[in-house]
Amino acid sequence: MEGRRIGFVGGGSMASALIRGLLHSATVTAAQIRASDLKEQRLAELRQTYGIETTDDNEGLVRWADVVVIAVKPQIVDRILGAVAAGLNEGDVVISVAAGVPIEAIEARLPDRARVIRSMPNTAAIALAGATAIAPGSHATKDDLEVARALFEAVGRCVVLDETLIDAVTGLSGSGPAYVMLMIEALADGGVKVGLGRDTALLLAAQTVYGAAKLQLETGEHPGRLKDMVTSPGGTAIAGLHTLEAGGLRRTLIDAVEAATNRAIELGEQMAKKLRR
Repeated sequence: MEGRRIGFVGGGSMASALIRGLLHSATVTAAQIRASDLKEQRLAELRQTYGIETTDDNEGLVRWADVVVIAVKPQIVDRILGAVAAGLNEGDVVISVAAGVPIEAIEARLPDRARVIRSMPNTAAIALAGATAIAPGSHATKDDLEVARALFEAVGRCVVLDETLIDAVTGLSGSGPAYVMLMIEALADGGVKVGLGRDTALLLAAQTVYGAAKLQLETGEHPGRLKDMVTSPGGTAIAGLHTLEAGGLRRTLIDAVEAATNRAIELGEQMAKKLRR
C-alpha cells in the first residue's frame, strides 16, 4: 500500500471500518486516504475520528485516488458509477463492496479495461475481525489483488475466489454474523434459564463463541477434533451435544447457508437485470 492514494466513495460503516483498519495496521497514513459522502455530518465524523480529508465531490475524489473503493448501497451503485467512470484514470483499481452487484455490470459502466475487484466482507470488519472474499474482474492484475487483499486483511481475514462463489460466501460469512448472534442470544437465554444473571450469561456466551473460533483458527484443527477434546465419556458436553443433534442444529445451519446463498443469487440476478437497462 506504500504510496497508494485510497479513495472511499461512500463513508458508511464499512468504509469507516476499512479506514480504521488501514490506519491501525500502519500500512498507510491518513494523508493517503480520502472519503466522500452526501452527508456533511458523516464527513465531519470521519475527519474528526481519523484525520482524513473528505469531500462531497465523487468525481474529484476518483481523480485523486489510484485505489477507488465503492462503499455504497447497491441501490445507488448505478448512479455512483457514472462519477467513477468520469474521474477514473488508466491503471486505477476499483474495489466494489456493494453487495450483489456483479463485476460484469460494474465493468460495463466503466472505461474499457477498467481493473475491477468485487468483494464480500462482513460486519465483523467493524471489530477488525472480518471475513472477506475477493474476486478479480476481467482486467485485474495480481498486483491489484494484493492491494485488495491488504485492504481487507487490515480488518480480518481475506480469501481470493472466483466470482461464481461470491454468492456462497454471502450465504456463509456474509450472513453468518446474524446466525452466530442468534446462537449467542440462545446460549445466553439458556444460561438465564439455569440461574445465571442476564449480563453474566451474555458475557460468557459471547466469550465462549469468540474463544472457540479463535482456538480453531489458531490451531488449524478440525472442529470435530476440538469438539472431542471437550467431550468426556458420560459427561456434560456429550449430553448437550446429544440435545443439539436431536434438535437438528447441524442440518438447520446447513439449510440456513443454502437458503441465504439462493437468496443472494436471486438478488444478484435482479441487480444485474436492473443495471443492464
